[in-house]
Amino acid sequence: MHADGPDETQEREEPLRGIGAVAAQTGVSERTLRYYEEIGLLTPRDHSPGGMRRYCSEDIARVRRIRELQTLMGFNLEEIRRVIAAESRLSSLRADFRASSDSEHQREVLDEALQALDELRDAARSKIAALQGFLADLDERFARHRRRLEELQAVHDAEAKNEQET
Repeated sequence: MHADGPDETQEREEPLRGIGAVAAQTGVSERTLRYYEEIGLLTPRDHSPGGMRRYCSEDIARVRRIRELQTLMGFNLEEIRRVIAAESRLSSLRADFRASSDSEHQREVLDEALQALDELRDAARSKIAALQGFLADLDERFARHRRRLEELQAVHDAEAKNEQET
């Protein structure tokens, strides 16, 4: 998430984009971007004096990450919220680790990072297990249909052979 106000140096260096441009760039609707903001998944970098949302490249990357988690992993929005929170926490921990020269504090930070990563791995494993179960069901149904098709073909071949003999 962003700080209370825009970073003036970043604002000068990086042009902010309106909601329409971000929607077009990310392939989601403006309504979806507003919804992501409403549920706390996305916070625009700034608002124009007229109240228009203004997004930076970090916001666009966040939208792409949300879509990736939805399409690739099949996560719902609540699961995505947890993943993004964990990733944000990992980013904070990384900064905390780099800023510290105290090895004991660095160990504590690394322990917390490992816990966060383990939670993310568990979420991914859970989705993979669900997909493997779904695939196993499809494989079983495919094999059953294939056997039935072979049985019907054998009946058809037998009937055709009987017709040729008569």
